[in-house]
Amino acid sequence: MTVLFLLLKISVTVVLVASILEALVLSWRNGWASYDWKAAGISVFDFLVREYPLRWLLPLAFWSGAMDWFWNHRLFTLPMDHWSGWAACFIGQEFCYYWYHRAAHRVRWFWCTHAIHHSPNQLNLSAAYRFGWTGRLTGTLLFFMLAPLLGMPPKVILLMLTLNLLYQFWIHATWIPRLGPLEWVLNTPSAHRVHHASNLEYLDGNYGGVLTVFDRLFGTYIPERADLPCRYGLVTPITSHNILEIEFTHWRGLLRDLRSARSVRAFVGYMVKPPGWRPDGPGDTTEELRQRAALPSAPLPQQPATPDFIPVQFKELS
Repeated sequence: MTVLFLLLKISVTVVLVASILEALVLSWRNGWASYDWKAAGISVFDFLVREYPLRWLLPLAFWSGAMDWFWNHRLFTLPMDHWSGWAACFIGQEFCYYWYHRAAHRVRWFWCTHAIHHSPNQLNLSAAYRFGWTGRLTGTLLFFMLAPLLGMPPKVILLMLTLNLLYQFWIHATWIPRLGPLEWVLNTPSAHRVHHASNLEYLDGNYGGVLTVFDRLFGTYIPERADLPCRYGLVTPITSHNILEIEFTHWRGLLRDLRSARSVRAFVGYMVKPPGWRPDGPGDTTEELRQRAALPSAPLPQQPATPDFIPVQFKELS
């Protein structure tokens, strides 16, 4: 366990260096102006503020204490001296992460933070560590409370969650092709490109962390299509490079809607309904946008009629 924590500390440097190297290579191949260096700088600043002053100002003591309470009242104990216990923790953490990530897109309260991760209009490795500053305030660890109740040690779950997020660093890339049979099991760059796409056909899919198993099980897996290039960023793009606007635009919008609420139903709906929901008629939820565009309300569960290798054009980054 000590070795793993040491590797995690080292990985912070590796992640930053790798994203800079990618930026240099893509700029060299496609021209300096093809890479959004300002957006990359915002991602770095977001990361540094979150990991240093905010880690001290907004500790996880309350949420980790809640996890400890569930652990002390666990229904049973997994054998952590056997591989089966670790495997169960991995699957349990993946299950919890899937539902957290799905809620982060489908519940506006959580989306206000998660939207910051989707705000870059280019997909590259620097976007992987733009998470926003308010995650510790919104209660995202609530989704992981089931794990200690079922006998999974909180420290192991938090460690695996960290490894989960570290795994996802490399899949924020447009230059890695489809990976053949691995696409059926793992979250790959192809699957994650779809997740970050703002095309109506791609919205609200591929929520898995390391695995796509739960996406396939619960009907949220969407394959990348060669005939539909991904358009990155939010449905309503943020073009500003003002860090405060990027961090707080969605929170400001939520507060404005809450102030305008004329009923308890409207107030609660603004908090827990999907982004774009309106209490008084058609809004801009994913389903409503697809309906207006005469698209299916949910993506068709089919595989792309393309070979496993999809050449990704670097011009998509321009």
